[in-house]
Amino acid sequence: MNIIIRPIKENEIPLLTDFLYEAIFLSDTDQIPPRTIIQEPSLWRYINNFGKEKDDYCFIAQVDNYIVGAVWIRCIQGFGHLNDNIPELAMSIYPQYRNKGIGTSLLKNFLTFLRQKNYTQISLSVQKNNYAVNMYKKLGFKIVSQNQSEYIMSLRLKNYNLIIILQS
Repeated sequence: MNIIIRPIKENEIPLLTDFLYEAIFLSDTDQIPPRTIIQEPSLWRYINNFGKEKDDYCFIAQVDNYIVGAVWIRCIQGFGHLNDNIPELAMSIYPQYRNKGIGTSLLKNFLTFLRQKNYTQISLSVQKNNYAVNMYKKLGFKIVSQNQSEYIMSLRLKNYNLIIILQS
């Protein structure tokens, strides 16, 4: 499997609609929402006019010329909002490409890029029963708050290079 991780191209930005939908974690596969759910304002803000704001960055994972995953940040008041200066991260991988290390590699590369861009902190929201919680924890994300079903996690990027060295 030939994996390429790179910044998204402008003509690929419409693919974020697919990845936003895939980012919706479903613990009950009997209750699959319609694809139009991403048009709800609370979700649409993650991709609406993406690339037009200074803090809009996205990397994609490409396997054999097919884009299989995306990770991106925006400064929005989303589910993982901490404050207006901390961008929120969203990420998803197509189901058939999960549990192959692609997501971890994609996120590691993206975090290194963000560190080089002088971001100091990012946040995200993840459902407690989402298997990705363990990946986020392994990469240094900390739980900063929670409700009955979700964690808000944060990563201080100033320490991120140290994490990569320790995991090598």
